[in-house]
Amino acid sequence: MTTTVTAREAATALFEQLSSGAAPNELAERFDESVDWFIPGDTSVVPWIGRKVGRTGVAEFYAQLGQGAKVEEFNIDTIIGDGDRCVVLGGLRTTVLATGRDIETEFAIDIEVRDGLITRYRMFEDTWAVAVAFEPKAD
Repeated sequence: MTTTVTAREAATALFEQLSSGAAPNELAERFDESVDWFIPGDTSVVPWIGRKVGRTGVAEFYAQLGQGAKVEEFNIDTIIGDGDRCVVLGGLRTTVLATGRDIETEFAIDIEVRDGLITRYRMFEDTWAVAVAFEPKAD
C-alpha cells in the first residue's frame, strides 16, 4: 500500500525539521531535484533570495540564510489546502547580521508536492522590509 504525502504534511514536516536545527543538506532532501523554487526580491541586496535550482540550490538558500541572518521568530498561522498543493501563512522576524536590523514581515508560501517531495516553493513577503534591513543604520 502506497502512502501519499499531502502538501500540508510535507510543509509541516519541513518546518518542524527547520525548527529543530537541521543542516541545509538535510532540509534539501525534502525537495525534488527539479524543484521550482523562487523568492522574489533584489538578489543584488539579499543573497539568499531569487531562483534556486535543484537540491543544491535549496541547500544554498538555507546555508546563505544561516550565514547572513538569525531567525528570531518564524510563526505559521495556518496552512490552507490539501492534496498536492497548499499555502502556508505566517509571520517572521529575522535579524540581518551585517546590519543588526530586523526584518519583520508576514509571508505566504505556495507549496506543491509530488511523490512526497516538494516540487514548487514560492515565498511571498514584504520585499521592501527585507531590502531596508540590509541598509546600514544611520549614525
